[in-house]
Amino acid sequence: MAEKYTIRTTLNKGIIIPSLIFIVGICVLSAVYPKLTEELLNGVKNFIFVNLNWVYVWSVTIFVLFLIYLMVSKYGDIRLGRNDSRPDYSFFSWISMLFAAGMGIGLMYFSVAEPMQHYSNEVFAGKSVVQRAQNAQLYTFFHWGIHAWAIYGVVGLSLAYFTYRYRLPLSLRSCFYPLLKDKIKGRWGNLIDVFALCSTFFGITTTLGFGVVQINSGLQTLNILPESSFVYQVIIVAVLVSLSIFSAVSGLDKGVKILSSINIVSVLILLLFVLVLGPTVYLIGSFTEGIGTYINSFFSLTFNTHVYEENTQPWFYDWTILYWAWWISWSPYVGLFIAKISKGRTIREFIAAVLILPTLFNFIWMSVFGNSAIWFDTNIANGALSHLAANPDALMFRFLEYLPLTKIVSFLVISIIIIFFVTSADSGIFVMNSIATKNAKVSPKWQTIGWGILLAVLALMLLNAGGLAALQSMTLITALPFSVIMLLFIVSLVKALSIDRNYYEKDFSSTTVPWSGAAWKARLKQIVSFYDDASVDEFINDRVKEAFEELQSEFAKNNIEAKINLYENPLKMEIEIRHDIVNNFLYGVKNESRIISDYLLTEENLPEVKDNVAHFPKSYFGDDRDGYDVQLFTKNELISDVLKHYERFLEIISEENNEMFISSDSNNRFK
Repeated sequence: MAEKYTIRTTLNKGIIIPSLIFIVGICVLSAVYPKLTEELLNGVKNFIFVNLNWVYVWSVTIFVLFLIYLMVSKYGDIRLGRNDSRPDYSFFSWISMLFAAGMGIGLMYFSVAEPMQHYSNEVFAGKSVVQRAQNAQLYTFFHWGIHAWAIYGVVGLSLAYFTYRYRLPLSLRSCFYPLLKDKIKGRWGNLIDVFALCSTFFGITTTLGFGVVQINSGLQTLNILPESSFVYQVIIVAVLVSLSIFSAVSGLDKGVKILSSINIVSVLILLLFVLVLGPTVYLIGSFTEGIGTYINSFFSLTFNTHVYEENTQPWFYDWTILYWAWWISWSPYVGLFIAKISKGRTIREFIAAVLILPTLFNFIWMSVFGNSAIWFDTNIANGALSHLAANPDALMFRFLEYLPLTKIVSFLVISIIIIFFVTSADSGIFVMNSIATKNAKVSPKWQTIGWGILLAVLALMLLNAGGLAALQSMTLITALPFSVIMLLFIVSLVKALSIDRNYYEKDFSSTTVPWSGAAWKARLKQIVSFYDDASVDEFINDRVKEAFEELQSEFAKNNIEAKINLYENPLKMEIEIRHDIVNNFLYGVKNESRIISDYLLTEENLPEVKDNVAHFPKSYFGDDRDGYDVQLFTKNELISDVLKHYERFLEIISEENNEMFISSDSNNRFK
């Protein structure tokens, strides 16, 4: 009898089937009827941009103000994970991956093109050369600055918080838990994830499609390829997507991390090259002035809808509103990736890094490349670069012709674009698979390969048929509903953070009895003594065990089953009361060590210390609050301490607001 072979998959049918139907349907429609589809979608996009642009303006403004408030508020100390969790990645690796996923190819594509397009735009033709150059830098800063990263930050922070703090799946549906509770497990959750998957796929496909065109143009400029044609684009896509799949299969700790680190170093080398060999003094001065202008104009730029300037409104729709829509449409993908790599960071650390560091680097990058291009155009090229403003695919490479070592630097630029392509694609593959599988820990490799092939096939199909513009319009349209979803993320996050803070600040009841004055001489002797490892183990095995066993017996008399757990290396003992619906109550004592200051080793009028490492018995709890030294507690005081935490636990689980921390099958769900 023939064996039956089954294909192992972690894909969720409720997410993958409707997503693929919609994705393939839109792509096929855009490829078969590119002009008709583009006209229809452009009509919808233009209606939104003209009549509902205020939605984008207000949404992005709220995102910026909300994150700044969180960064300076008391909530900034909350960690994205357990209270004792620490980051998975070094600061450099974290920033490198965050940066590569967040901007990527766009930095190379627009670093020269955008400032040149603002500079040469007819809307600003009445201004002087200096004013046009200042405007070009200011608007480029505005579009690539704090506002863009605030969009990514809101999604990334919401995902990281609910994933690592509440132990929910790394999925957009999890961000609605305070509002929808367990409904996120059903159709509502699937609908949210379908939207995120489609938006992510469209954003990556269009960006990679445009990236392939730029790589092809660069290789043509360097005479490596004879022309820019579809045949060569197929070869480029085949090679680069293969590399992306290999990187994605290798995992975040290898492929993405290594490539991101290589790229950030390459980018810095290129940046320094242009800064040193370009108009250095002009660049430093214009950057300095640009920062000041940006800060002074921050609020006027933020709220400006150009309603009183009809001649600039089309420019406003085509640039500012398009950028806000583009960043929002990319935010599910970038937010998921940022969240994945940000476990263990505090909210303050997360926001400061996401808002400030990439923004500052973008400003430096855009100043060096954009202002160099404008300077060359004005002083050397006699307007040649301005005439190429409408051809951004070739503009970067034409700009490099005005610098020494043009060939070598052009190769470096292409290498950076290729690595950005690969890091964007492989992190995109990872994110899409994560959404489609409800964040399955391990997925079969064929799924990763399948996502890469689907990206490549659809991007090439659209490139060949001229349907990328239609898909780009579709991507921008999805930004409108998602901006509303992001505002709900903020509502959900505010509710959760408020409960979180109150939960961990919950104090003990007024009935808690402090130390009495009994046996004060013995207590003084304990205070001036420093315990060694064996003494603390003895304390736990004797006093703590005796207190816990007496408590266990008394709980049993009240029909409550308490369990005593013992662990070695280091020694720790805990009393646990298990529950099916709410979290387990747990109070433990462990052997903890600390380093003693060298001053104590030599000071005569202080307790005698034989070693610079002291041990002490430290309490710990099931909800990760900070414990404390219990070495001075008598048996009865230990019992009293356990009971006051148990009383606090009962008060917390009786409060409806704390439901998010204590319910929804949390003991099985929590890691």
